[in-house]
Amino acid sequence: MTQHRRQFGSIRKLPSGRFQVRYLGPDGRMRAAPRTFSRKDEARRWLTFAEAQMIRGEWINPDHGKVLLEDYARMWIQERPKLRPRTVELYSLLLRLHIAPYLGEVEIGRLSTPMVRSWRAKLAQKSSDVMAAKAYRLLRAVLNTAVREDELIRINPCRIPGADKENNPERPVLTIAQVLTLAKSVPERYGAMIVLTTFACLRWGEAIALLRDDVDLAARSVSVTKAYSEINGSVLVVGPTKSRAGVRTVSIPALVVPYLQNHLANFTSPGDKALIFTGAKGGVLRRSNFRTGTRWSETCKALGFPGLHFHDLRHTGNTLAAQTGTSLRDLMTRMGHDSPRAALIYQHASSGADRAIADALDLLIEATEDATEEPSSEHDQDGDGIAEATDLAV
Repeated sequence: MTQHRRQFGSIRKLPSGRFQVRYLGPDGRMRAAPRTFSRKDEARRWLTFAEAQMIRGEWINPDHGKVLLEDYARMWIQERPKLRPRTVELYSLLLRLHIAPYLGEVEIGRLSTPMVRSWRAKLAQKSSDVMAAKAYRLLRAVLNTAVREDELIRINPCRIPGADKENNPERPVLTIAQVLTLAKSVPERYGAMIVLTTFACLRWGEAIALLRDDVDLAARSVSVTKAYSEINGSVLVVGPTKSRAGVRTVSIPALVVPYLQNHLANFTSPGDKALIFTGAKGGVLRRSNFRTGTRWSETCKALGFPGLHFHDLRHTGNTLAAQTGTSLRDLMTRMGHDSPRAALIYQHASSGADRAIADALDLLIEATEDATEEPSSEHDQDGDGIAEATDLAV
């Protein structure tokens, strides 16, 4: 074996003809480069780069990167602060099904951009665009922590342009007439929930967590302070809203008031802390029970918009609110979306504008309300062009 001396580190030619690099690390230990090189000039460039890292204080102990990706990612999920239970469940699912089978046994320090690119391409062939994008974003977030906080690796190998983008199909938007027809087509105990969710832009978990004292019919407002999350398809956990801006007070159109009055009188237990929307036995309303109780799929199909998801009601409400011409800031506050400046800061200031949204919705509703008394067969047949849904149901 021929050894070549130089000022920093050494390069030697192995019997295989490849070149090995050794150098003295800042910790005083002799180390070998993680790979050998086919040409001497490649080995020399690697040594120059390693020396520059040490001079700039950017050298990372390669032993730190020997932790397996699956072990590190699992620990990352467990220790990440303020993750909602549903988010923990989603991350664990993505790790178990889409990341660990491909990359779980790879040491973090050995991950490379070509390796990540190959994984992402295989994943795109075997799962939906949505799941592939979510899995990629999770892996990138995990490795960002490995770079910035734990200093296990120098750079994040997740550098695939467009790999984090979801090609979601356009979700359907109902007309006001269709929303009211849907509310009148389901059993009475569910009609108010459909109308309120739509015109107050609520999420499912926010709607089923509402209590009597969250609703002020005189002021025509609903206070959203918490939300339910369903874990593993069975366990319901009440906790904070999806984001800080999710805590909000939403003005509701006048049309919603009689729906709520009827519902509170006939389907809600007495007491300020009673849940407004419950299952038939008075417990927390579950998605599965709602789907069964409303015969959701069959009802929506019969009305001309097959594949409609419950979340599409919120999407419809958001779209209708935007059509009133309100500002983006006020719209985001109503929806409960975070903004770069934190939407909660503007919540109080936008209360007047929020009432204007509700009043404007009243005008739209009044213009179409009469048409819902006897929906035409034409509406039933074509559904005003509602697209077929492709993601998770209700």
